[in-house]
Amino acid sequence: MPFRSSVTVVASPRSRAGKTLLARLLTDYHAQQGRSVAAFDLNSGGGTLAQFLPERTAVSNIGDIKGQMALFDRLIAEDGTVKVVDLGHEFFEAFFTLAGQIGFAEEALKRAIAPAVLFVMSPERTAVEAFTRLRAHVPQAMLGLVQNDILGNMRPDGYELRGSGTVSVRLPVLAPGVRRYVETPPFSFADDRLAADTSMPLEVHLELQRWLRRVHREFRELDLRLLLADLQSSIRLES
Repeated sequence: MPFRSSVTVVASPRSRAGKTLLARLLTDYHAQQGRSVAAFDLNSGGGTLAQFLPERTAVSNIGDIKGQMALFDRLIAEDGTVKVVDLGHEFFEAFFTLAGQIGFAEEALKRAIAPAVLFVMSPERTAVEAFTRLRAHVPQAMLGLVQNDILGNMRPDGYELRGSGTVSVRLPVLAPGVRRYVETPPFSFADDRLAADTSMPLEVHLELQRWLRRVHREFRELDLRLLLADLQSSIRLES
């Protein structure tokens, strides 16, 4: 039984932590699984999610009440769509403070939407402290810690996952020869687009496919956790 709907926020208080890459991968993964998926870009500057996946991505702004209402109303809409949020580091505190104030995770669960946050780890003490505050803002959301291997192999003190509703995700290093294709908008990881890309050498294509298989193994575990959260929310609604 596939989960009906979920909203996953990819976040870190650090810039250039790999959030947009992870959000791109997750959005394309859901699409390849045949799910209706919508992405939301809360970033400033270049190399943003909307540049890579313009047909699936809405550029959002939480700088005023109108923008806040528009975003959160979309995220908890009961439309059977999987949502992915690429949360820029500059909006980290504002987003989760607001999410806590309005009971975002609780409201999502009431509507049979599984809420999740994927936090990309980094070694700074400020990042660990931000993770601690995040847990307090959205205690009912499924929390995942992301190990981006390009930042080094780390698990600093303070990054702790507790309970059954948690998951770890690893983002393996992408070979430099592949990265230059992947980092050029509007590149998509969808199979149909990769197959049609005649500019990519065969060895690069094969290396990318090997890397994607590793990433998708991580996402399948995430799927199982989201399914569990969805089933639990359904039981609470029916009881």
